[in-house]
Amino acid sequence: MTIAEIGDIIEFKEGLQGIVEKVNENSVIVDLTYMENFDESSMDEKTVINHKRYTIIHHSKK
Repeated sequence: MTIAEIGDIIEFKEGLQGIVEKVNENSVIVDLTYMENFDESSMDEKTVINHKRYTIIHHSKK
C-alpha cells in the first residue's frame, strides 16, 4: 500500500477527489475544494480518509 503525501491528489468513494493536507498514521486529511463541482455539493471542505480507502491519482512535485 502506497501512502499519500502532502500535496498529492487522491480519489475515493466513487470519484470524489481532493488534495492531501495532512498525513496521519492511519489516514489523511483531504481538502475537497479541489473538485470543480464542489460549490454545487453540500459537503464539508475537508474530510478524513483511511489509507486503505483511496488511490493516488497525481503525486505532488517536491
